[in-house]
Amino acid sequence: MYDPFMGRGTTPLEAALLGRVPAGNDVNPLSVVMTRPRLNPPRLAEVEARLKEIEFNNSADMPEDLLVFYHPETLREISSLKKYLAKRRQTYGLDAVDEWIELIALNRLTGHSPGFFSVYTMPPNQAVSAKAQRKINEKRKQTPPKRAVARIILKKSRILLADLDASARRTLASASKGARLLTHPADATPEIASNSVALVVTSPPFLNVVQYADDNWLRCWFLGIDPKGVKLTVPKKLEEWKVEMTKVFRELYRVLKPGGHVAFEVGEVHAGKTKLEETVLPCGAVAGLEPLLVLINDQKFTKTANCWGVDNNFKGTNTNRIVVFRK
Repeated sequence: MYDPFMGRGTTPLEAALLGRVPAGNDVNPLSVVMTRPRLNPPRLAEVEARLKEIEFNNSADMPEDLLVFYHPETLREISSLKKYLAKRRQTYGLDAVDEWIELIALNRLTGHSPGFFSVYTMPPNQAVSAKAQRKINEKRKQTPPKRAVARIILKKSRILLADLDASARRTLASASKGARLLTHPADATPEIASNSVALVVTSPPFLNVVQYADDNWLRCWFLGIDPKGVKLTVPKKLEEWKVEMTKVFRELYRVLKPGGHVAFEVGEVHAGKTKLEETVLPCGAVAGLEPLLVLINDQKFTKTANCWGVDNNFKGTNTNRIVVFRK
């Protein structure tokens, strides 16, 4: 199973849990960081032991702007963990336990509950600027509380690993041996052999909805990535999006086995006026794929719309529209 736009890695992970050999790709380097540890999860005892080894009071990297998100002692602990991971990466390389800790920390950077490192704010995939956070703090009359970084990481690990029984671990271990996780544009993945993939399940970026440098600046700081150096393809116009998707479909046609399938999930944009499956169908057909069906899941309530604080069918993506092709 292959996902050329793997994002957080949900599809490769689910494929591995089903015993399929997963392959994933995303031009965003954060994607591999968020996917690989879940394919090879450590034991809770290993996480606890590693956290005890890390010196959480060992950092000179304390960006003053980040104090609008974090208590000074919390920022010191985060920066110390950042320093530890960078040193490990440069010397020994991160092992499975390090990668797991990095993943959990990355997703605990900011949020709206005591389970995150920060004061009340947006989730890490939509991190606001320091200037915007100051306004949030003033409006809510809040100051960043002290958080125990290691304790939060361990607690979240305990929750995530609780349901991972011996059978699931064996399945993941077997499936992930042949896993491939790439960081390329979706229309150029030479590491994947032609006629080698049985099933593609994916969801591409929708029209002009991702502001990578703005949304991921804090995650990139933690990982030492220059967000401006990540070149995402986010077309603003439908015709441009169609051209890019056609390139992707030609690459999917190349990697698919004869008789293989593509499930390509999109949504409606422009407040429901533009239904992207109508654009997807000719893109796949031009690439040589045979359209089989369009599955539409019309939701009465969506988390996306709720996050915007609006009624359904007004803002946000309210339907899943899956176009299925065959080679």
